[in-house]
Amino acid sequence: MSPPLFPFGRALGLVLALTVASAAHADSLRRFALIAGNDEGGDETRPLRFARDDARKMHGLLARLGGVAPGDAKLLLNETSKDFLAALTDLEARAKAAQERGERTALLVYYSGHAKDGTLRLGNTRLGFDDLKRRLSSAPADIRIAILDSCRSGAMTRTKGARRAPAFEIESGASRDARGLVILTSSAADEDSQESDALGGSYFSHHLASGLLGDADRSGDGRVTLFEAYSHAYARTVADTAASSGGAQHPTFSYDLAGNGDLVLTDLRAGGDGLVVPRVAPPGMYYFVDPAGLVVAELDKTDGVERRVALAPGTYRVKRRLPDKLRIGEVQVSRGQPVVLEESRLRDAPFSDDPVKGVSLDGGAWWTLGLSGAVQSYFDAPTRQSLFLSVGLLGAEAQLHDYFRRDWVWGVDVAVGRKQALLDLPTLSGPAYRYSVTSLGTTLASEWPQGRVTPFVGARMAYLVMRRDFEEAAYPDQKFAMFSPGLVAGLRWQPLRRLHVTGRARLHYLLYTLDEQRSLGFWELGALLTYRP
Repeated sequence: MSPPLFPFGRALGLVLALTVASAAHADSLRRFALIAGNDEGGDETRPLRFARDDARKMHGLLARLGGVAPGDAKLLLNETSKDFLAALTDLEARAKAAQERGERTALLVYYSGHAKDGTLRLGNTRLGFDDLKRRLSSAPADIRIAILDSCRSGAMTRTKGARRAPAFEIESGASRDARGLVILTSSAADEDSQESDALGGSYFSHHLASGLLGDADRSGDGRVTLFEAYSHAYARTVADTAASSGGAQHPTFSYDLAGNGDLVLTDLRAGGDGLVVPRVAPPGMYYFVDPAGLVVAELDKTDGVERRVALAPGTYRVKRRLPDKLRIGEVQVSRGQPVVLEESRLRDAPFSDDPVKGVSLDGGAWWTLGLSGAVQSYFDAPTRQSLFLSVGLLGAEAQLHDYFRRDWVWGVDVAVGRKQALLDLPTLSGPAYRYSVTSLGTTLASEWPQGRVTPFVGARMAYLVMRRDFEEAAYPDQKFAMFSPGLVAGLRWQPLRRLHVTGRARLHYLLYTLDEQRSLGFWELGALLTYRP
């Protein structure tokens, strides 16, 4: 099943000073990488969904397989052009110092975000294609690679050496001392770049990353070269977008190299782990799906050939599509050792059990429904003991995500709690009563997704109804009802594709009247278990 399309006028400028290596002397190349992702493009642009996610994925991939040391990589998320250039300046200085020590260097710059009218649009700031190209052309590194995944990003390559097809010829292995500038873009100068919900990223970035994980290693030597990666990303991007409403998307390639070394981008055996699909495994297209339901890698297996995909340690579902059914299973990739995919551990299933099902095709809002539990307590000890008691709450909640803007969540909730207590006042003690609280609330929060863990903060308005119902008729029942503004913060974790677990804290202000107007604060600590339909 082809992943659902999410056509988007996408300007994901991937300017990747990619850690690249000569195939013969990969270990002698010092790699520096600037990876940036920005979902915001300022005025007259619609927020992207996956630019930051693409940047995070590329950052992790380069650190794990691309030979980029942690101290030599910079990851920027939703930063400005000033921040981008400052980070580039720092990496250039470090690359120059390495050159002066006699080291060969490579600079990799990856940007995923908006582009328009010949500029990268980082929020409300701009960085011109020509300015960036001049900067990279003069950067003090032996090899510079820029990758732009953005609408009309092909404008950066059309002035020199652009190819709209992967059928270029490069003499590889002729020199260990390749030097120069290489630019890859996700689309031609007159095309939009597109995103996919099922892939959780742009088509080009996904297929580039999947190729770097092993699908592009057609030679079978355990290394993915620049030309293998581009050829793979080109073919798969064109194929997946050909039937979309945005039309086929054609990546471009520009190179200006002295020397003809074939540049290695990733070493599939660098971490010692990953998944091996043995030569006896049936041919076909294999999909590897993470616990969140996203396709993290693909592998086109031919008959009688062993293939390797450098999946990070974790649990994955494997899918291979047959003419009338699916063959699916689960595989656990352990750290430090490769795992062999065994055909006997896969099972046949109907297409309805497909683990790859995108979410809304229009990229719009999505709902979660859940159950909550919390403890509510007041800061003022005398009040807590005599008037408003500490109590446990059980409730239900509905949340609307990405409706007002990307990564904003609007929620409505209801919760109830009760307990038995004895009246304890300076002038009266002893009467038993039932204390109850009902809370109706609405929250607007902003999230910052970090993979499967998402921190958030927001504001909340609650309407509280508190009652004291005495057992003895001699004492009148009491009722307090009031609005209470507050703040909320917490973490949301996504262990499974449709299941979310949230831990959160709330802080509220309460203004009430008892003989006179009074105020106090209360807090809530709770957890929320939600399901995404």
